[in-house]
Amino acid sequence: MVRIICVIDKNFHDRVIAPSLLAADFSCLREEVSRAILAGADWLHLDVMDGHFVDNISFGPAVVQTVHETNDIFLDVHLMISRPDHYLPRFIAAGADLISVHVEAEHDVAETLRRIREAGCQAGLALNPATPLSAVEPFLDQIDLLLCMTVVPGFGGQAFMPEVLDKITAAMQIRETKNLSYHIEVDGGIDAHTAASCYFAGANVMVAGSSTFRAPDMSAAITAIRNA
Repeated sequence: MVRIICVIDKNFHDRVIAPSLLAADFSCLREEVSRAILAGADWLHLDVMDGHFVDNISFGPAVVQTVHETNDIFLDVHLMISRPDHYLPRFIAAGADLISVHVEAEHDVAETLRRIREAGCQAGLALNPATPLSAVEPFLDQIDLLLCMTVVPGFGGQAFMPEVLDKITAAMQIRETKNLSYHIEVDGGIDAHTAASCYFAGANVMVAGSSTFRAPDMSAAITAIRNA
């Protein structure tokens, strides 16, 4: 088992690289996670899909627990599910370090965020490309991370949507104006080129799937995203 110490801090100038497990080879899951860690990953991003909130099914708490028990890395769990409040205890027990829920899902957003933080996890709030930033503004003082989807969620390998950049910048400006403290994460179509655009717009956490796990040299790919 590869063991590292990974601490979530509030330095928004340093880029955090979070390879997405969805793009890994699931026939050797433990080895793939170890490979990501050795290649320089800061976090591991786990996309949970239920076939209802998005038109795809990925994996559930058992996979999160397997990753938690076989490697030591910060687990950034993204719940793309209709009822995150119902399934929340299972992902907390599985070993998630940060849990992001969608503002568009069917739940009491403030109550779900409260439960995540009371359980000792970091709390994230996600919004789809078509959802205006105003939908999450009432909750920005209750989160550790804001996830701005840069593709329509559901499937990996989609093209980056540059129109989301204005939303990222607006989220950064709100954070500064109101003296708040949340990371801004982007997910979808992230590579060295798009990561640079997102960073200058205000994002500091980069979720990258195909461009990391499926790169010829994963270490070089992560370094390129970090330094672009």
